[in-house]
Amino acid sequence: MNTEIRWKQRFENFEKAFQLLERTVAIESPSEAERGGLIQFFETTFELAWKVLKDYLNAAGFSIKSPREAIKQAFQSEILSDGHMWMKAMEHRNLTTHTYNEKLSMEAEQLIKTEFFPGIKKLYLKLKSEQ
Repeated sequence: MNTEIRWKQRFENFEKAFQLLERTVAIESPSEAERGGLIQFFETTFELAWKVLKDYLNAAGFSIKSPREAIKQAFQSEILSDGHMWMKAMEHRNLTTHTYNEKLSMEAEQLIKTEFFPGIKKLYLKLKSEQ
């Protein structure tokens, strides 16, 4: 399959996940279930974000195998403007499995809303402009 087409196809899935995340981020005071949905949408969106980055970079001639490689190369290629935020999001995505712990899930909600979502949105808008 043409690598140019592959990243655009993956982008379609990323876009759907991003839109779900965007709608849930907008909920001012989420219920416990809505917070769980927000965290799940973040996990899915982050997973698709690094994979669309991988495909995009592969189309540009790079060989990317892991989320860390994708983030580092995307930052070096100036696709991402905040590599530290993306690395932090990658590390915190593992903590989001503890949604049963209210304190951790509330912390995750704040990180997603204030730090991670704005960075994901920048990537979304950048890639959307190249569609």
